[in-house]
Amino acid sequence: MLFQSIAQELPLSPFTSSFSFSFVPNLPSKPNPNFNLFFMRASTCSAFALFRAISYSHLRIHRRIFIPSSSTFSHHFLIKSRRFSGLPASSVEQLVNESTPSTSEQESWDFSTQREVEVFNFDKCFAATDLKHLSTPDLDLEVKDLSELPEQWRRARLAWLCKELPAHRAGTLVRILNGQKKWMRQDDATYVVVHCMRIRENETGFRVYKWMMQQHWYRFDFALATKLADYMGKERKFSKCREIFDDVINQGRVPSESTFHILIVAYLSAPVQGCLEEACTIYNQMIQLGGYQPRLSLHNSLFKALVIKPGVSSKHYLKQAEFIYHNLVTTGLDIHKDIYGGLIWLHSYQDTVDKERITALREEMLRAGIDEGREVLLSVLRACAREGDVEEAEKAWLRLNQSESDPPSLAFVHLMEVYSKVGKPMKSLEIFGKMQEKLGGTSVAAYNKIIEILSKSYETEQAESIMADFIWSGLKPLTPSYVNLLNMYFKLDLHDKLETVFYQCLEKCHPNHAIYSIYLDSLVKVGNLDKAEDIFNQMVSDIAIGVNARSCNIILSGYLSSGNHVKAEKIYDLMCRKRYDIEASSMEQLEHILSLSRKVVRKPTSLKLSKEQREILIGLLLGGLQIDSDEQRKNHIVRFNFDGISGCHHLLKSHIHGQFHEWLHPSCKPSDDTENIPDRFFTISSSYFGFYADQFWLQGQPSIPKLVHRWLSPCVLAYWYMYGGHRRSSGDILLKVRGSREGVEKIVSKLKAMSIDCKVKRKGKTFWIGILGSNATWFWKLVEPYIFEDMKDFLKAGDQTLGNNSAETQNISFSSDSDTDETG
Repeated sequence: MLFQSIAQELPLSPFTSSFSFSFVPNLPSKPNPNFNLFFMRASTCSAFALFRAISYSHLRIHRRIFIPSSSTFSHHFLIKSRRFSGLPASSVEQLVNESTPSTSEQESWDFSTQREVEVFNFDKCFAATDLKHLSTPDLDLEVKDLSELPEQWRRARLAWLCKELPAHRAGTLVRILNGQKKWMRQDDATYVVVHCMRIRENETGFRVYKWMMQQHWYRFDFALATKLADYMGKERKFSKCREIFDDVINQGRVPSESTFHILIVAYLSAPVQGCLEEACTIYNQMIQLGGYQPRLSLHNSLFKALVIKPGVSSKHYLKQAEFIYHNLVTTGLDIHKDIYGGLIWLHSYQDTVDKERITALREEMLRAGIDEGREVLLSVLRACAREGDVEEAEKAWLRLNQSESDPPSLAFVHLMEVYSKVGKPMKSLEIFGKMQEKLGGTSVAAYNKIIEILSKSYETEQAESIMADFIWSGLKPLTPSYVNLLNMYFKLDLHDKLETVFYQCLEKCHPNHAIYSIYLDSLVKVGNLDKAEDIFNQMVSDIAIGVNARSCNIILSGYLSSGNHVKAEKIYDLMCRKRYDIEASSMEQLEHILSLSRKVVRKPTSLKLSKEQREILIGLLLGGLQIDSDEQRKNHIVRFNFDGISGCHHLLKSHIHGQFHEWLHPSCKPSDDTENIPDRFFTISSSYFGFYADQFWLQGQPSIPKLVHRWLSPCVLAYWYMYGGHRRSSGDILLKVRGSREGVEKIVSKLKAMSIDCKVKRKGKTFWIGILGSNATWFWKLVEPYIFEDMKDFLKAGDQTLGNNSAETQNISFSSDSDTDETG
């Protein structure tokens, strides 16, 4: 039942892609009686020589090529005739050899060679254990022989196109093809595409194929689409492979097994955010839509990609990991030890731990003859820590000590938490002391955990002593421990100590909303409202701190208890604008106060975006923010997605969550009003976002508005940079945007009007605007007032000592004159 529910919940429907081109006629497009003579005279040594080489053939019959479905492309090319498309036999052999990867090429598709150092070690596994080829569908690709064509001018033009097109960029290539519209047909274009693939000019072949699709005579050719998609995927051009993949599905066909396989691997090899989710979607479609049984290497490669991230990020992939495990079991494939370990690891990070499932997986490991290693025992300890299972934790601890002389530091941390859950803080302190003795030192996680345990148990002296050691050690971050200490002092009414530690924290840590809120609550509790007002105003003005419902309710209760009704009304108006919930006790007093000063008690106002919210939204949309619309495009949802690993995104998401609090769906608001903000949250469905959907997400695809140049204020640029920008180690700034070239040109023109020169590179469907050298410094001066203080060290332009090159931008070069640098 578990696997059935997982299979039903996993996504199945594919995304669709739309294509749009603007063609400008260039070359003459109709046969000219003098063309042959002119062409032959002008190109005696080039085009005619190429024509002879390409059109040479002994047999003038149609050729059929077998399209293999394997990602490694089997040698069994089925040649229905003795030669291929007018090519000599040697060319046929060359094509077969090129289509079959060498040993080194095959190894590059094996993800088992990439060692995972953070969680699991996947060496010596997977592809090496699965040597079976994929089944080969009977696909025939018909390509006419040039010598079959009766017209000499047609043969000459095709030969000329085969030579010329690979040498030109996309715009010129399309203009050349547009010049051939009046005579070129399906067979002619197919010949050019196949020729480009034969000489490994797959990018040119793809552009010719897309041009074909726009012609009135185009007929879908499954074999051609499959071959081209597989070639594009093998070159890691995942966006182009996906376009053809989606087109195959839109034609009512199921892509071949090879296309599924290669597209998944292409997504897994891409360092672009969101590619892992796409790989999972295609994998699910491969099984549910295609009915295929993926090879062992593909199951394992995808599973590995799910568990190489930190546990907090990977825990959301549990259902997908269980689905992969289910497919391995049902197809009778060998299950590697790290599959078991990875599943147990994912279960141990869940908010609600499924102890029965972990036990079942451990029993299956034992039946398979696999010993529980270090990572499995650590996962068991983590699960026990969440549940407070002392008995099972002690068993795992004993086995870990038997297998290793020095258990990892995390094992001590988990064991400390187990004893704290059952009310034995002194036992946790004893484990902490043993860790220092056995390992000769203490980790940051151990310091933070023991201080948390002692603070919650109100063991003041021990907590303060260990905090002093923590500060002296120079380890960071200190903020979680300061929060626990402040909470302890607040609950014990030690407000003087709380104030001292608060200012000590400000000296050693960056401003933090949780710390300010505790201090604000303390000031209100002791009746120091003047100072509380100063702290609250500081929270409002500093975007790195901000306010939320809790802090507003704290200051509101202070004003009400002191009888300062005027200031209480101002806080009430602020909370109405933010749509914060007001505590019941405060609301009772407010109703009486407002009834005296106002005719009608003010209800929360209707939702309306402020000027700052509008600028933030535009900046985020340029950086890649997504808007989903219903079928009638009347109501829209804004989806905020942040990279959980990025330090900049971690700071930004807290601010955005607070800024758009009133717009967020109730499920995206933490029930306890803590800072446990998810990496992904979304707004309610509203027609108010219709303007932004029409401007930035036209027809469900990202676009750039025609009037974008009017909206590029410094605030918009700052949020675009923080959300969708990168700073290289050289100090250069890169801004990512998706849309049309015309829209990008308007952005570049606006930046130039602001005295900022830049260069543009296109990588797949994404444009990268490079602001280089001194221009980056000027851009930084423009946006710096709107950049969070804690993010300036990561984003400041011109500083070459704090390199932050991401995998997504490392292959983008602005040194060449070409405006295209496509790998996706």
